[in-house]
Amino acid sequence: MRKDNFFPLKLDINPKIYAYEETHPEFRGLLKIGYTEKTVKERVAAQYPISRPIQTYKIVLEESAMKNDGTIISDHRVRKFLINKGFKNPKAEWIKCNTNDVKAAIISIKNDLVFDKERIYDFKLRPEQELAIKTTFEYFNSIRKENKNKAARFLWNAKMRFGKTFAAYHLAKKMKWSRILVLTYKLAAESAWEDDLTKHVDFTDWKFIKSEKDSLKKINKSDRFVCFGSFQDFLGKNSLGGIKLKNSWAHEINWDCIMLDEFHWGSWRKNAQDLFEGEEKNEVKLWTGEGNDYFDEELMPITTNHYLYLSGTPFRALTEGEFLEEQIYNWTYVDEQKAKMEWTGKDNPYESLPKMIMLTYKLPNQVLDIVKTGEFNEFDLNTFFSAKGEGEKSKFIYEEEVQKWLDFIRGSLKSENLNNLKDKKNRPILPFSNTNLQNILQHTLWFLPRVNSCFAMKNLLDQKQNIFFKDYKIIVAAGSKAGMGVKALYPVLKEMDDPLKTKTITLTCRKLIEGVTVRPWSGIFILRNTSSLETYFQAAFRVQSPWSIANSDLKSPNKNLILKEVCYVIDFAPNRALRLISSYCSKQSSSKSDPEKNIEEFINFLPILAYDGSRMSKLDAAGIMEIVISGTTGSMLAKRWESDRLINVDDDTLTRLINNQEAMEILEKIEAFRNLNKDIQAIINSSEIIKKIKKNSVLNEDISEKDKKTLSAEEKERKSKRDLIRRKLKKFATRIPVFMYLTDYRERTLKDVISELEPGLFNKVVGIKKKEFHTLLSLGVFNSINMNESVFLFKRYEDSSLSYLGKYKHDGKDIGLWDTVITSDDYLNVSIN
Repeated sequence: MRKDNFFPLKLDINPKIYAYEETHPEFRGLLKIGYTEKTVKERVAAQYPISRPIQTYKIVLEESAMKNDGTIISDHRVRKFLINKGFKNPKAEWIKCNTNDVKAAIISIKNDLVFDKERIYDFKLRPEQELAIKTTFEYFNSIRKENKNKAARFLWNAKMRFGKTFAAYHLAKKMKWSRILVLTYKLAAESAWEDDLTKHVDFTDWKFIKSEKDSLKKINKSDRFVCFGSFQDFLGKNSLGGIKLKNSWAHEINWDCIMLDEFHWGSWRKNAQDLFEGEEKNEVKLWTGEGNDYFDEELMPITTNHYLYLSGTPFRALTEGEFLEEQIYNWTYVDEQKAKMEWTGKDNPYESLPKMIMLTYKLPNQVLDIVKTGEFNEFDLNTFFSAKGEGEKSKFIYEEEVQKWLDFIRGSLKSENLNNLKDKKNRPILPFSNTNLQNILQHTLWFLPRVNSCFAMKNLLDQKQNIFFKDYKIIVAAGSKAGMGVKALYPVLKEMDDPLKTKTITLTCRKLIEGVTVRPWSGIFILRNTSSLETYFQAAFRVQSPWSIANSDLKSPNKNLILKEVCYVIDFAPNRALRLISSYCSKQSSSKSDPEKNIEEFINFLPILAYDGSRMSKLDAAGIMEIVISGTTGSMLAKRWESDRLINVDDDTLTRLINNQEAMEILEKIEAFRNLNKDIQAIINSSEIIKKIKKNSVLNEDISEKDKKTLSAEEKERKSKRDLIRRKLKKFATRIPVFMYLTDYRERTLKDVISELEPGLFNKVVGIKKKEFHTLLSLGVFNSINMNESVFLFKRYEDSSLSYLGKYKHDGKDIGLWDTVITSDDYLNVSIN
């Protein structure tokens, strides 16, 4: 029997449609379209048998010729298709068209679609996008079955480059929606939302419209459409927020879904004002809009069945428990880098995403001692880089010390610490003295405190003693002259010119740290204070934009030459950086996760090299937690148990409380809560009055004086009562560490100790029974993520009192947190120096 009877299918062929252009004037504007089962390089080279000193052709397209049904598209069919659509055919096999025209033709033929020269995308969903869609689809359907009158809400906590627009549109298809409203604070996002809908083959029956007065005229009732608008444009007509008059047509539609892109901006602006510190008022006004402090579903004067929230840094929402665990899909930096490492086969979609490395430096004492402030008596970056004067007259207040800092990062500072390092291996890797690092950091972003700090830095770098920096173009992307919003990007790209040959340093105090892509940036210097996770990581992820060159050899249109394999976050406030890393890891994980394992996994993909003033070393999870916890004192620990983060007193939680008779009776047993029912009812009543006034005024030019006075009084009353309840609940929470001091069951979760082991002790100390305690838990009064962190820090601090003469009572036992347990090995790895 012949061998091929066993293997009748020939599976090793790879049929391709290709196109190339010729530099000869005779072929200008034409593309040669062909077919091959060899490699395209081989096939085209065979058409140029004579070796020439200058290559005269460039391969611009290489696509599979195989359709889903197993049939093959011929080059003849592609050319005929284009000719029938009006493209000229002046020479055999040559068509007067561009690359996108050929792409669109192939897509139309493969999918049996009417030719649309704009439809040039046919990429598929990645596994994580499919999972996000499936998870959201199932949740939305389950919620709508339970309560058809309440809008369902879901959060995609998805890092940049997740592909949220494409995935969101596919969710719309799966849900069989037809009317989508997209609102965003990110002014540059429109093109991404429009391109995916209008250029991808999967959305041929959808229309994209903008929020304009005549938008309804552009659509039919049967149309599927997406309306895009910015919060700044769409909302905020009057002082209360609401909807602008020109967009009142949106009232006439019951939207299937409102998608809120970069929704963290609303809460970010309210709770992290340091983001805007230092920028000019007109810049802040551009980004924040007028009259809408943050998005509130309850006040939205538009009806919808679903809300989809999209953000890469929704940390406030995660911290405050705005979404339940089943309402969140996570795709983090760690998820992305894992997928990159574990991908098998060709065409790794994550390959071009750089690995991040953090470098932290403790500065020499001659620089460090200038300014120390704050809770941890740390080096204060805002003070150190403070300046006086404006523009060309800006000058650092501590100019001599800032010059020493420049000498330090150059490796030219005469420092006692550095000079005493005999072991060269322990010398710090400094940004502009290490040759390898210097070559990578050709284009960097320096994040400074204020506009005049940026100008002061440029003025200092231009001085003659800083001759090293003469090779760098210094770009000030700060102040109104630099351009408003995304317009500040164009001068930066212009100055880069040829990024492979030029060197740049971009100085900013707010511009360009969110919503822009500057591919050549490979490092960011964090030179300002910030305690905001949103600010820090939005800025840090600016430098992780992929940078690659497609078709660098002119023969491989589908091959990218990756220019940036790694990128750097460089910080000169080490403890601050590590605290934010620890907090980032806890926020990006579920409440059941081990905090140390989260950090260990994170730094596996984002290693941290720290210079402590004497040596530079790579930190492990134990080292990071040791540094994070080392600044904790007994008084600071006590303050953690008075934190607002441990409890929830939002309207939803309070409504659940007042609607639960058992819960109200439990709390009213405690003396401090005697009038709780009355206080909660006052808050809810005030909220209803406030919402009613705001809803009634959303289409008015202004609010009446009477309503203004009522609104002010009700808001003051609501705030006062809410603060009162918060203080009472915090007082209740501070009894929990007293209970922990008295109980000896460190290996069990605190919830289990309360419920199973020492319910009587808990009743005596706290004042309520275990069953009553669980009732409060079920209503979401306590935030379990933050409770876990606080319990861990408490037990870590308590260790010193539990060991004597080197003996530790709880050796080998697991360590219980609030509602999860970590192993003794993991705990000891963190606890032991």
